[in-house]
Amino acid sequence: MRAATPTLMAGTRTSRYRSMTWLWRAVALVFAIVMVFPVYWMVNSAFEPNSQITSLTPSFFPVHLTLHNFVRAVDHTAGTTVVQAYFWDDARNSLIVVTSAVLVTLIFAFLAAAAISRFRLRGASAFLVLILVVQMVPGTAMVIPIFLFLNNLHLTDNYLGLILVYAASTLPFTIWALRGFVRGVPIELEEAAMVDGASRFGAFWRILFPLVLPGLISTGIFAFITSWNDFLMANILMQQNYHQTLPVWLFSFTTNTGTDYGGLMAGCTIMALPVVIFFLLVQRRLVSGLTAGAVKG
Repeated sequence: MRAATPTLMAGTRTSRYRSMTWLWRAVALVFAIVMVFPVYWMVNSAFEPNSQITSLTPSFFPVHLTLHNFVRAVDHTAGTTVVQAYFWDDARNSLIVVTSAVLVTLIFAFLAAAAISRFRLRGASAFLVLILVVQMVPGTAMVIPIFLFLNNLHLTDNYLGLILVYAASTLPFTIWALRGFVRGVPIELEEAAMVDGASRFGAFWRILFPLVLPGLISTGIFAFITSWNDFLMANILMQQNYHQTLPVWLFSFTTNTGTDYGGLMAGCTIMALPVVIFFLLVQRRLVSGLTAGAVKG
C-alpha cells in the first residue's frame, strides 16, 4: 500500500479543522439563541395586547402592535394599580441608590485592591480567602440580620441603608476582581513617577488610576447590574411606596385579580434600558478591561 503523502495528510487535517470549527460555531449559535430568546420574547410581548399574550396560540411577532402597555406602565392615570403611580419616583430612587452604591463600592474596592497588591500586609491572603467565603453565603440567609441591624440604626426606609447593603454585597467580588487589574500594572511605573518627584498619592492618581480605569468600569458594570436588579432587599428595607425601587415597582403588576402581563413586560423593557445604555457607553473600555484582566504584566 502506498503511504499517505504529506499533502493528503495536511488536507485531511484542514478538513477536520474546518468541520470542528463549523460544529463549534453551530453550538455557539444554539447557546446564543437560547440566551437571547427570553429577551426577545419580553420585548415582543411588551408591544402586544394582553389578549394576544395570554392566547393559546403564541405569536412570535407583534401582530396587533400597541404602545398602550408602555403608557399604562408609566402613566398613573392609566395604571391598573395604585403602586404603578410611583414609576417616576421609583426610577429616581433606583438611580440614586444604585449610582451611589456603585461609587462607594468602586472607591473602597480600588483602595483595598491597591493596598493588597502594593503593600506587604499581614493576613492579606487570609483576607482574600475570607472574601470568597463571604460570597458563598446566600443573600436570603442575611435578610433578617441585616433588617434588624439597620432597623436599630433607624436606616430602614432610608436611602443610606439600602446603599450600604448594596455596597457591602458587591464589595467582596469587586475587590477580588480589581486585585487582578492592579497587579497587572507594573509597580516600576509608580516608582519611576516617585523618583521624578511625584508623591505616593500623585503616582497612585496619575499612573495607577488611569491604567486600572478599564477594570473599574468592568467591575462597575457588575456592581450596577447586581444592585439595579435586586428585589429582595429593596422590598424589605423600603416599605413606603415613595421609597421603593423599580424591581419592587414591577411586582405591582401582579395583584389578587391576576397579572397584567403586557404592563409587566413593558415595565421590564423600560427597566432594562438603563443597563443597555450604560453598557453601550462603556463597551470599548469594558472589552479592554476584560483583556487587561486576563494577563499579568
